Amino acid sequence: MEFYICTMQLSPKALKWVLRFYPPFFFQRIWVKRVYPDFRQLDMKIHKSLLNRNSNGTIFGGTIFAAIDPIHTLLFDQIFRRKGIKRTVTWLKSARIEYLKPGRKSLYFSVRISDEELNRALQAITESGKLVQTFEVLIYDANDTLCARSANEIYIRDLSVKEPLPTSDNKLQI
Repeated sequence: MEFYICTMQLSPKALKWVLRFYPPFFFQRIWVKRVYPDFRQLDMKIHKSLLNRNSNGTIFGGTIFAAIDPIHTLLFDQIFRRKGIKRTVTWLKSARIEYLKPGRKSLYFSVRISDEELNRALQAITESGKLVQTFEVLIYDANDTLCARSANEIYIRDLSVKEPLPTSDNKLQI
């Protein structure tokens, strides 16, 4: 489903509702609270429920990871579409998550794209046709206790920019 989301320009409200009913979010009780009008911020809540509890009675780590996985790529894709970069492919290239405290209650996080991060991303896409960038996400419980920290490396390619053909100078070394 993420592929189809990334091929459309959506309003913030439409993106919020599409993600709310995205099966990995819906069945794990991951709720998009708000997508901001400029797509530079998104607020999420992971409801603790029988559907996402582990054997310790806390929120399953995979649920936390699933909530974070597509967010930066989706937000950047929507931003780029509004700036005329419409043919992109996006995915999470790598991630590292550190579970600091058990999620005994519902969890909350916000993804924010700063001016500096956006400018760096736009420069990379316009100059090289691709973006590889890492973002940190902090996940809190209702008492503002930091429960998890994630570093997500995203990859976005502008498909309208042709990659240079390999030459003797830039051949892949194995």
